[in-house]
Amino acid sequence: MKEPLFGKTLAQLRALAQELDAPAFVATQLARWLYKQGASDFDAMHNLPKRLRQILGERVEIGRREPERVSLSSDGTKKYLYPTAHARFIETAFIPEGERATLCLSTQVGCKMGCLFCMTGKQGFQGNLSAGEIVSQYRSLPEHGQVTNIVYMGMGEPLDNLEAVLSSLEILTSEWGFSLSPRRITVSTVGIIPAMRDFLKRSESHLAISLHSPFDEERRRLMPVQNVYPLPEVLAALRESPIARRRRISFEYIMFDGLNDTPRHAKELVRILSGLRCRVNLIRFHPIPGTPLASSSEESMVRFEQQLKASGIMTTIRASRGEDIMAACGLLSTKALVGTGREVDY
Repeated sequence: MKEPLFGKTLAQLRALAQELDAPAFVATQLARWLYKQGASDFDAMHNLPKRLRQILGERVEIGRREPERVSLSSDGTKKYLYPTAHARFIETAFIPEGERATLCLSTQVGCKMGCLFCMTGKQGFQGNLSAGEIVSQYRSLPEHGQVTNIVYMGMGEPLDNLEAVLSSLEILTSEWGFSLSPRRITVSTVGIIPAMRDFLKRSESHLAISLHSPFDEERRRLMPVQNVYPLPEVLAALRESPIARRRRISFEYIMFDGLNDTPRHAKELVRILSGLRCRVNLIRFHPIPGTPLASSSEESMVRFEQQLKASGIMTTIRASRGEDIMAACGLLSTKALVGTGREVDY
């Protein structure tokens, strides 16, 4: 297989130009054709010498991934199925809402984290996506020109694939890439502390932490990562990291009936988040097979929100979108496609 060109950073394109004995400015030309012009073949790159185009065609391929299928929700959400290397698949959600349109990107095929409430976690882990496979979910999206915000909250744990995620962010936000504002991009994590520290140093995008319970033992039952990176250590790492005022730290909190939605939980959340400039996003649980968990009622969520707000914590209840096509939070999965090498109904 030829090496894909799509997904290379400017530095990587410069290294390729040097390897081919081409002038350094060829790297900038290639970046423009790949990311600004959306070229799908080398013949379209008319300002490159014909011989160089021939050499590129022999050595590498464009390698941009196109979606194979789309599912449309009654609320306007769309879920796209993308192929990846080794005949695997991932899902991407496009969520339009008024003047805002959010794209939810995947970073892995499956996930290692094994969270109790997540369909992707039940799939297990089949592999990391390359930077090109991550960025393809944006550029190959039919609605990519409408996207206002990007969240790395699809399949996989982004910081378990840190280098590819950072390269994809560089392509999305650089002037030679897609020129998107890092303030419009949020990367989610369960709290892998070394990678989280690295991300905060090397990126300007927002960070979201999957929290789900302020109590150690409860969070451990929901999220096995608590055994390796306990929440107190995650919060301590955040407090130690220099975070610019324009940068947002948010906490994702899926609400489970009778488990983490009591006044005691809200009070403890206020205590452990004291002193952090942050936002808490309350999320409805979307039931998945094989779990005893149930979603909190609307009344419980509103009470919880009000208690946090009364204590000075910015809090929102996130609207649930795309549940009827399995595109809502925690529902993305291509388990039925694992090992098939082809598209099947699932």
